Amino acid sequence: MHNILIIEDQEDLRELIRYNLERLDLYEVTESGNANDALILMEDISVDLILLDLMLPGLKGLEFLKIIKSNPDYDHIAVVIISAKTDEEDIVKGLNLGADDYLTKPFSIKVLMAKVESILRRVLSQEKSVYSYKEISLNLVTFQTMVAGKEVRLTRKEQDLLLLFIKNPKKAFHRNQLLAHIASLRKKLGESGKLIHSLSKIGYGLEI
Repeated sequence: MHNILIIEDQEDLRELIRYNLERLDLYEVTESGNANDALILMEDISVDLILLDLMLPGLKGLEFLKIIKSNPDYDHIAVVIISAKTDEEDIVKGLNLGADDYLTKPFSIKVLMAKVESILRRVLSQEKSVYSYKEISLNLVTFQTMVAGKEVRLTRKEQDLLLLFIKNPKKAFHRNQLLAHIASLRKKLGESGKLIHSLSKIGYGLEI
């Protein structure tokens, strides 16, 4: 499951985009009304794609784009600019700073959804096919999970959760960010399930 962050100060537009993304049951969606709060959110969540408005209160969209593309922890994140600014110069500037696409407002939700799907499909094809941590490995092509050389059958949501932990070892995630499958995942991983630790009043992480 891909994680999408919407940075848009128009609440009604944020809600419209979120509704259409979440109804597909393919994406985890987080939203922010400004770029300053978005940077704070990104310290605690994994993000695959950002839908970014340019004319934001406080930190502007292009400045935010410069910041994340200069940070090696974030430069892999795909960005689609959604803006009322239609000048060719603004579009070129956004693309040159690392944006993957640019949609001018007003835009078709169907077109936005198609662009999101296309970009994330490309991102997935460029990802490593196998992620590992100690005796645990997860193959993103076959969706096969191996623990100490033996296959373990996980649900897709359990695999998403395990991948989140493996990609971010020793990082704590708040409970409300996690799918409700911790106990089941730990049980299926057997002894390796002990690598998933709980922190009082915080959440869970891999060997925190």
